[in-house]
Amino acid sequence: MTATTLPMETRGALTRPRMRAPLAPEMLIATLGLLAFATFPDDLGLLTNILTTSIFALSLNLVLGQAGIASMGHAAMFGVGGYAAGLFAMHVSSSPLMGMAAGGVAGLLIALLSGAILLRAHGLTLVMLTIATAQLLLELANYARGITGGDDGLTGFKVMPLFGQFAFDFTGRTGYFYALGALVIVYFGLRKVVESPFGLTARAIKQDAGRVEALGGRVYAHLLLTYVIGGLVAGIAGAIATQTTKVASLSMLDFHLSAGVLIMVVLGGTSRLAGAILGTVAYMTIHHVAAGLSPHHWLLVIGLLLIFVMVLLPGGLIQLVDLALARMSRKRKSSEPLQ
Repeated sequence: MTATTLPMETRGALTRPRMRAPLAPEMLIATLGLLAFATFPDDLGLLTNILTTSIFALSLNLVLGQAGIASMGHAAMFGVGGYAAGLFAMHVSSSPLMGMAAGGVAGLLIALLSGAILLRAHGLTLVMLTIATAQLLLELANYARGITGGDDGLTGFKVMPLFGQFAFDFTGRTGYFYALGALVIVYFGLRKVVESPFGLTARAIKQDAGRVEALGGRVYAHLLLTYVIGGLVAGIAGAIATQTTKVASLSMLDFHLSAGVLIMVVLGGTSRLAGAILGTVAYMTIHHVAAGLSPHHWLLVIGLLLIFVMVLLPGGLIQLVDLALARMSRKRKSSEPLQ
């Protein structure tokens, strides 16, 4: 498949100028993370949750925003990754990095097994099947309470100090930097995937799967691999959530979590990876503030914001960033002396 045979929007990505600093996005995420740590040292629990959920949102952004796979049951991989990390720490090793890897592998396997069947469906049927998958896993986790703890959750496991030096204590500092480092690495990896020919083909499939197939592309295999990568990342997010909170609960598999992270991705913008992080930060910050003011009506604020974005910013909140950068570029050009 050549660049001239791809849809126009995808061809545009091939010619889009690259940033001069190869690690600029990751450096920005790390810098903002350090700034948040210095500014809100007493809210590390919330900030760690935002970082972990951002990783989860990135996985859905890859699946939905890049490949167009409509999933309303993405919590399946997140929850399984969380339980896998807890069980791994309890019965195999309390190493946080090995536990995170175990969670990622568990999410990958669930995505592979379920995606092999689900991705043969399309549209509303696919959406309903993804929901059913997550609900089945939730009921299975609830039924196997001897293993998962059921309604009480999986607790009682320990996580050894990171690199043997930094303990996951009540201050939450180690957990915060652990989640921040994972977010930076995951973003870098997914950005490379999105910018690669693989990512370009995924976006071409989203725009016109029939055309890609007619040109010899293996649409089903490509979508399945994309779904598996998304499952891997979601499993990693679930593992980090379990390790930093010391509990894996049924809520990690709940439909409300899948719906919530979908809102975050749509709110931030599905077309860009950065939109997933921006949407997560906006959603969870508004949730925290609004729920503190009115615990029973915070969803009203989220609903109004979502309506505002859908009507005035169809590209998501990331569109505001693009507009601001474009305005700064015009000002810089206008201030340059004429040659």
